[in-house]
This record gives sequence, structure tokens and C-alpha cells, in this order.
Amino acid sequence: MQPLEPEDPQSLGTYRLLGRLGAGGMGRVYLARSPGGRTVAVKVVRPELAEDAQFRARFRHEVEIARAVSGAYTAPVVDADTEGRLPWLATAYVLGPPLNEVIEQHGPLPEASVRALGAGLAEALVVIHGAGLVHRDLKPSNVLLAADGPRVIDFGIARAVDGDRMTSTGVVVGSPGFIPPEQAVGEVAGPAGDVFSLGVVLAYAASGQQPFGVGTAASLLYQVVHGTPNLTEMAASLRPLVLACLQKDPAQRPTPQRISQALAPDGAASVLRNWLPGPVSSTIAQHASRILDLDTPAHGTDAATVPQRTPGEAATHRTPTTLDGTVLEPASGPSGSRSRRGFLALGAGVAVVAAGGGAVWAFSGGKGGGKDPVVGPTGTVTSSNAPTPDAVFTTPANGASPKALWRKQAKPLSLKYGVPAEVFGNLMVVLGNPLIAHDIVTGDQKWTTPDVADLSRALVSGHGLLFFRSPEANGDFVGINPVNGQEAWRSRLGGQLTDPVPIAADDKHVYLIATIQDPAATDTSKTRTVVAAVDIGTRQMVWHQERDPGAGDWDVEATTDGSYLVYADNNYNVTVREVSHGNQVWTKKVGEDAAYRPVLHGDKVIIGGKSMRGYDLKSGTERWSVPAQHKNGFSNPLSVADGVVYGTVVLKGVWAVDAKSGNVLWQRELADSSAPLQFVRAGDSVYGVSYFQTGGIFAFDAKSGTPRWIYRNSANEGLTEDKGDAGVWTLTAAGKRLLVVHGDQLYALPAV
Repeated sequence: MQPLEPEDPQSLGTYRLLGRLGAGGMGRVYLARSPGGRTVAVKVVRPELAEDAQFRARFRHEVEIARAVSGAYTAPVVDADTEGRLPWLATAYVLGPPLNEVIEQHGPLPEASVRALGAGLAEALVVIHGAGLVHRDLKPSNVLLAADGPRVIDFGIARAVDGDRMTSTGVVVGSPGFIPPEQAVGEVAGPAGDVFSLGVVLAYAASGQQPFGVGTAASLLYQVVHGTPNLTEMAASLRPLVLACLQKDPAQRPTPQRISQALAPDGAASVLRNWLPGPVSSTIAQHASRILDLDTPAHGTDAATVPQRTPGEAATHRTPTTLDGTVLEPASGPSGSRSRRGFLALGAGVAVVAAGGGAVWAFSGGKGGGKDPVVGPTGTVTSSNAPTPDAVFTTPANGASPKALWRKQAKPLSLKYGVPAEVFGNLMVVLGNPLIAHDIVTGDQKWTTPDVADLSRALVSGHGLLFFRSPEANGDFVGINPVNGQEAWRSRLGGQLTDPVPIAADDKHVYLIATIQDPAATDTSKTRTVVAAVDIGTRQMVWHQERDPGAGDWDVEATTDGSYLVYADNNYNVTVREVSHGNQVWTKKVGEDAAYRPVLHGDKVIIGGKSMRGYDLKSGTERWSVPAQHKNGFSNPLSVADGVVYGTVVLKGVWAVDAKSGNVLWQRELADSSAPLQFVRAGDSVYGVSYFQTGGIFAFDAKSGTPRWIYRNSANEGLTEDKGDAGVWTLTAAGKRLLVVHGDQLYALPAV
């Protein structure tokens, strides 16, 4: 983004301009904010186009139709002035980069991410076509990647704005290499043309290459009309789908509805949780912080407000000329780690079958077929059942807590108390020996895996697997498939490390604490404690780094964002390492036991203690501090959701703190001494659980902190006996369900 020039306006309508985003055939594009703080992209028509009466008429018509488009994966028109001297339109600004910039910076997307991308784009096309529009220029720069899914921009407007795209005799509308054959020869493309473009976009996302090559516009148009797409660099399981989209005959292409159903039988939202690789998410967050921190330029009037998204408001739009974006905080594991939960999978088999010289896209298996996923050699899940859609739950009367949807007793009873369940698709996996998995909809037990779980550690998940220290004394550790509990991955360390213990994982690596023999030592008993990274794809150790003296024992909690590994030990040290080589960025002795379990959010490492503190991720500099105002200090673990850190000061109450600035958003004192210590966010509520048996589940309004209800199972369910004898409550959010582990009791509550 470039600063405003002297000739630029300071405002358009009620929107104050913050800077230049770019320019196109239509005119110039500005980043702007509304008086209420909403960030938008404002496109201003060029003067010569503004004087064209035919253009104005078409522009007015297109804006009117585009206002009707409102989908989860589109960036809608939110305002426009079609009658002013210089017409303009404002679209919601997506805090996310265009697909082409992501591919250029990070390379092709993983297979699971491509499937999720396709599901979101297909649903966007369903909405666009349903409004009577045809995009006609779907390409990587018109696809923005946000943390909660892709967004299609410039839909419908492509026919009327951008002067170089306006339809006229002898003019080809769209971008060579991405448009369908019928559009390439000058015909008017219908909805099936957007499906062809979708196929090209998915091939590019999966391989980093355009399937019809590169070159001049003429050569690309020729290849689109007569050539065969090159799909050799993309995953074999994705080729049938893409080939179906790339059929020359529009009638042979699947509809967006069928594509969406194949990729996500229960909707795109079911496969778009934590859908991007860690490095991409980190890049989005870093660039987003600059956009969100922007104020109105010095030559403007009052500073613009930092945007606050209202419930139901779409993520906002950007042009593809910058790499700016944001990421919602992924669900945290038991130690605050950013775990990659959920499988992104095709859900229905596809095949291309020869038929009359063309191709027919055949589906098999219906809605997932009820089969276990196929796990490839690297542990990548290639198909799975998507979660069952959330039910419509009835909201209890004001102040009344909901009733449990189901309740089960865990069998056998050797659970790891105090560790929340992990959610994978339709399953909640609970740490114990054996490890157990229950269906989140019915509560039925689906599988158990004995002699795997390490009850001294929390669950470590990444790349769609759960990692454990191997029960065999050979220096290996294993990854199991959480859909069926079977071993799907095993390290190949060959005895390089002794007793490796996984502490965190992302899409590429598993991070370990282990010991290693010092090659220079003559005494074979001399070993060093190291932090190490193992590549999930090759199963080989990428690096190992010796821990600092005084780093404590193996009692370590860690988290990673794909770029940095952050961990704390029981000697009160917090350490940050970069993941590529393991180099230590900084370490700091925080001096308080309560600082155990750091939280990583954007560019901050957040810890508790006598005060809650935010440290700069790259420098270790303290950026903000919130005193607990009580000798007990902030209890652990802290929890973060949607940019808010939630923590409890025992006997003092619950605090909600802005993770970026450290500003206290609200503080709620509770008369109940067993206040919640662990929090999750679902919808417009924050739910906390107490570690004390006399506690329960506490619901608060996320915005104000107003208490909504308290759930205590024996009282709420009319039970004569509370079987949660251990007294430890944990909570995990899964869509509109709250999954509770209380002692040996497992149950689900509606998040209402």
C-alpha cells in the first residue's frame, strides 16, 4: 500500500481514505474506513469512464445486482455512489493476501488446503450465480485467502468496471490462461465458464504452475482452446476433479453445487478450520497487523477507529496489489498450542470416465461413504468423513443453563485428568491409556488404542496426526490416525535421539525434547538435552539444538505458529526459536511459576503470573503488562480466542485483555470461589471451566463479560450422584457443541 498523494481526496462519502492500494482499468483503489471503524476498499472510476453514459448505466446496473450477493466466501459491495462526478463503490476489505502472492512466497498449497479452497470457491460461485451474475475473470489475484476461508472478489463487476475488460466486438474479456475456451474465442461465457476457471485456479494452487503454461496472450488462448492441461505436478487424487472442470464442452463440466458437495458434504465451513499452513497463516497475521494499526494520514482529520467486526459482518475486502491479511486465533490445545485439528478431505470419490468423446464426472460413496480415510506414506489424510452438521439448539430461558445433549462414562477409567479433548472431524479424542475416541454427535465410543498414550504429556497434534513417544525403546516416536486410532506414521531416527518426547507440531515438523550422545565425549553415559525438529514428510531429523544450562528438566510446554517455536520450562524460562534451523531467538527467565504455558498470538508471546504480560515475539521486549491486583496472580493456563486473552485471578474473577495492546476489555468479579480457569470461545459467548469439583461451566457474554449461566451436572441433570470424582473439568468447542470431560464423565452441551 502506498501513501496518499496530494491530489488524492481525503474522503469519499463517509469513508476516510488511508492510502492507495492500486490502480486498474477502471480507476484507482483506496483503503478506507467508515466512521464506525469498518475497513473497505473504495474503487473510484476514471474521469473518462465517468463521462460515458453507457458505462454509467451498466455500472449502475451491475452495482445494483452485486448488492444482492451475500455469501460467506465473497467480498460484497457495501456502499456505492453511482451518480456522483466520479462514481465509486466500496467493497468489504478482506484481511488476507491474494492466492498468487501466497503461491509466489510459500509455494504450492498442501492437498488438504487445496480441497478446502475448492469447497469455499465453489460455494462462492453458487452464491454469485444464484444472484444472476457470472464472474468471467476468476483467477488467483481475484481469490483472497483469509484465516476462515477464501474470498472471491470482483464478481459481477468485471463486465462493467475496469475499462480493459468491458465487452465489445473483437474484445476477449478476462485473463488469458484462466478463462474457458468459449470465452477465449469471443463468445459470452455462462456459469460453466466460471467452473473452468475454478479448475485452473485449483491446478495452480496445487502445483504452483498454470496448467496451460505461460507465454503471450495469443499462445495462452490457443492452449486453452486446443491444448491439454498439464496436471502432472498436482496430487493424483485431485486430478479427476480438476479434469472435470477443464472439459472443453461447458455441458460436460460439473456445477459448483456438485463440486461443493464432493469436497465438503457438510459445507465448506466443515473443512475450513485451520485450513492454511502455519507459515501462510503467520504471514497473513504479520501483514494484517499493519493494516489494523493504520490511522488516518496526518493531513486528514480525526484518526480512524480500529475496526471492530460486528456479529455476522463479513471479513473485509482488499485488492490483490498488496499482501495484507489477518488470521483468527486457531483453537488452542491443552498447552495453548496451535494444533491442526480436523481433516480436510474430499469426502466423495470422483472419477473421469470416457463417454462419447468427452468426459463425465462420476461420483461414488455419497456423503463420505462412511469409510475411514486413506493415509498416505507421510501420514496425509486423503479422504475422511466430514463432521455432522450442528443441530439447531433451543436457547434456554434467560439465566438458565442448557441440558446435556448426551452423557457417557469413559471406559476404562485411566484418563489424563485436566487435559481437554481434541476434536477431529466427528470425533473427540480423550487422552488416557487406552486413548479413546467418541462421536461428538451421539457420544458413542468409536475406538480405543491401548499402550500408546503417554499420560505424562498432553496431546500433540499436527498434519492430521496425533504424535506419541513410542512404547518401544528404539528412539522412535509414532503418529496415529485419529479417525481410527491406528498407527499411520513412525519416525526414522535410527537411534539418533534417546527417548524423544513430542512437545509441539505444525504442518511440516514435530518438535521434541530428547537426549543425544555427545560425540566428543569418551564416557558413553554423557548426554546432552536437546530440542529437535523432525520433518513429517521424510521422518528425518532436520535439526537439533542444545538447551541452555539451567533450562530445567523435560517438564516443557510448547506452541508453534509454523515460523517460531515457543516453550516454557519448570525453571521459569520462556524460550523462542525459529523453526527452520532451531536457532534461539531469545530466552527470558520470567521468575514466576505462573508463567508456565505461554500463549502465542500474532507477534506476541503472552504469559501470566503476578501480571499478565505480552512480549515481542522477535525481540523478547515487554510490550504491555496488566497487573493482577491480587497476590494470587493470573492462574494458568491463559486462553486466547479472536484476539482476546482470557485469564483468571483466583478469588478475584475473570479478565478479558486485548492480546495486541494489553488493554483490559472487561473484568468480572465472581462471588463463587471456584472461578473458571480454562476458556473457549463459541459464537458470542465465552465459556470457562473450573478445575474444582464444586465449580462447573461458566458462560459469559464475550463482549461485556456479563454472566449468562453456570452449569453443574449433578444439579442441572437431576443426578443424585456426581460421578466426576476427580473434580477436574476441561472444555473443548466444536462448532455449536461444548465437549466436556469431567472426571470420568464425557458429555456435550449446546453452545447457546
